[in-house]
Amino acid sequence: MALLDTMYPMWKEVSWPAQERFGCGPYPRTLLPTLPILASVPRRFARYGLPYDMVKRALEAISPPPDLVMVGSVMTYWYPGVVACVRMVREVWSHVKIVVGGIYASLCHQHASEYLGDADEILRGPLEDERNWGLLWNLVGEEPPTPPSFALDMGFYPSPQFSIVMGSRGCPYRCEYCASSVLFKGFYQRELEDVWVEFVSEVERGVRDFAFYDDALLYKADTWFLPFLEKVIGLGAGVRFHTPNGIHVRYLTPEICRLMKRAGFKTLRLGLETGHFKDRLDHKLTREEWDRGMAILRETGFSPDQVGVYILFGLPGQGREEIKDSIEFVKSYGLRPHLAYYSPIPGSKLYPLAQRHSCFDLSEPLCHNNAIWPCYPGGFSWEERSRWKHLVAPGR
Repeated sequence: MALLDTMYPMWKEVSWPAQERFGCGPYPRTLLPTLPILASVPRRFARYGLPYDMVKRALEAISPPPDLVMVGSVMTYWYPGVVACVRMVREVWSHVKIVVGGIYASLCHQHASEYLGDADEILRGPLEDERNWGLLWNLVGEEPPTPPSFALDMGFYPSPQFSIVMGSRGCPYRCEYCASSVLFKGFYQRELEDVWVEFVSEVERGVRDFAFYDDALLYKADTWFLPFLEKVIGLGAGVRFHTPNGIHVRYLTPEICRLMKRAGFKTLRLGLETGHFKDRLDHKLTREEWDRGMAILRETGFSPDQVGVYILFGLPGQGREEIKDSIEFVKSYGLRPHLAYYSPIPGSKLYPLAQRHSCFDLSEPLCHNNAIWPCYPGGFSWEERSRWKHLVAPGR
């Protein structure tokens, strides 16, 4: 079994940009001709990651050829990279079985079926689902073994600068702008010991920066999260934790925050979404819960420079004043606002409204790209970007 991650710096001869703080990007990119449907967008079109020719040579060097190649997909608007990857695999091995899964394959299954003709199967939903698991093994002529439980194996990365922790899948909420419930039905929390074994394995390899990828990290925190933090404190390994997915403010308690502080949480991202609490598209936060959470963070020693707050930007029908008010609301607490640019997501409750408000044809997944501001009046412009960047900047 082998893993080829085209977003990982595997070869020294590739000029990889210096990583930012705590192991964050950026990534090398290759500029490409802008596609006609994006011609009105004043931004460059590029492919990120390892060079195409180098990836192909890496595949050609694998001997003997594999029986099966599994291709993952992430954002819907990144699908041209998936198409290129599948075609590359087919060029290298004309008879190998190819399976595509992931977010794009799940949310845009019909589109993927049309554009990924070289693939043998396009799976919708988690691999361990009984139907997907059966299709996978039937392709190679084998009887399916017992489906695996969800687990993370980072051992394929030889010298990682950071790693991830994930103790749950799914989300108990059904927010109108989100597709978490489409990608994974229900909400599932893992056994503490399974998460701990994965974490310790990475610590022993020298990793010190960890990001939580849970969609609802603090929900039912006593199931695994709080005992996990207590074990981390007892380990004393000097690790640093980050929450790029954003956490639910309503579940912050003095106990949770004290343990997070002692365990080594360095960057907290909070999901405010909007400061207009009476006009929310979700039911996950009230003004009273927000104020209580802010007081708890202060009392437990989290400094303002550790806490960033996500504000949804470019929702269909959203007024500029709402965004401006939300930015000012966050700053009134001494915190840094982060604009979370909206991407229309097929299958989400808000998607039909996005189709009506967008100046782009959302049947083309390229137009889901939040970098083009698909539902912001007039779409992306550098003038508007500068205006909003100025408003969110510290001290403004």
